[in-house]
Amino acid sequence: MRRVAVTGLGVVSPLGNSASALYASASAGRSGIGLLQGPIAGRLVATLATGAFCGAEHFDAPKLRMLDRFAQFALVAARQALADAGHDLNQTDRRRAGVFIGTGMGGTLSNDEGYNTLYAEQSDRIRPFTVLLGMYNAAAAWIGIEHQLHGPNLTYSTACSSSAVAIGEGWQRVGRGELDLAIVGGAEAPLSFGSLKAWEALHTLASIDAKEPSASCKPFSKDRSGMVLGEGAAMLVLEPWDHALARGAPIHGEIRGYGLTTDAVHITRPSVEGQAAAMQAALRSAGLDASAIDAINAHGTGTPANDGVETAAIKAVFGARAPHIPISATKAMHGHLLGAAGALECVLSLVAMQHAVALPTMHLKTPDPDCDLDYVPNITRQGVEAKTMLSNSFAFGGTNAVLVLGAAPC
Repeated sequence: MRRVAVTGLGVVSPLGNSASALYASASAGRSGIGLLQGPIAGRLVATLATGAFCGAEHFDAPKLRMLDRFAQFALVAARQALADAGHDLNQTDRRRAGVFIGTGMGGTLSNDEGYNTLYAEQSDRIRPFTVLLGMYNAAAAWIGIEHQLHGPNLTYSTACSSSAVAIGEGWQRVGRGELDLAIVGGAEAPLSFGSLKAWEALHTLASIDAKEPSASCKPFSKDRSGMVLGEGAAMLVLEPWDHALARGAPIHGEIRGYGLTTDAVHITRPSVEGQAAAMQAALRSAGLDASAIDAINAHGTGTPANDGVETAAIKAVFGARAPHIPISATKAMHGHLLGAAGALECVLSLVAMQHAVALPTMHLKTPDPDCDLDYVPNITRQGVEAKTMLSNSFAFGGTNAVLVLGAAPC
């Protein structure tokens, strides 16, 4: 395998619309979570994580009519990532450039709008581009079209691990020498009324914190009650390490390993064995022992079941070292971006390593005896010289994806 560098980062998120803005907000412990607004607020009991984004600032009217919100996020984040990487695509063999995108729900906003038009408004006509807006591969397709990339263009939908899978699969193609450039990541815009009601019916959403709604998601805390849905996108540019060095590209870090397992136990209930196996597979892929891991980005959704299982899985892999590894769970601030979560947290992990910090697990004020590891409570920890980090992504359906990340060169 060739060594693979991360040379570009792009972000649209509840904590800011660039990698630097995302990091600034997360390191300060700011929350992008708030109460639901608008006419449907009275019909839902939920908090959401949504940022400042206006598609009309990035696309003309004809193009905008063709793009669901999740695809808008993806295109903007991909543009940022390519600009950050400083890639001149005219000097690139575009047949050796690919796109690998994850999404859990695709164009759910457009589909929801179509159903509302048909069933609530009793219309016989819906938007002519509804199929194109709603299809899961729309984001990847549009990125390929916009940048004329003729290599593989693939979409992965494994629920909450989708974008971690996309990053890992793109990393393998570049590492094996099949591609010289890959745009990898994920996008999600799941905040339609129909989607929210479906999640509400599943009883996985957090109860609203009456004193502080922005603190409703409390990963690893004893009083945690569930997750908060968020929206956004994160994209990374991957290329061979020697190519990046030769052209003097910025190197934000590297992807060193990737583990993928399936619980095959239950459609929603997580498995200690499955999660631990994914972490071990990622370490084997990177050629590393567990002792090499300096920090962990936890999946940490804030649901009662997930956080206890993830704690047990980390203990199973790291043994006596587990209590001494700083672990961050950033969904407390940006919410759960479902299919885009793994990519957003991968970006945060890379930037945290660059700044030698461990990001905080916010709202962790009531420790859970069953979640007794070092979850970096409430305040960013300075001076964490992590050279190698795990980023965990676990999903409904049981697909577990774990990335091993390496720090940028000094």
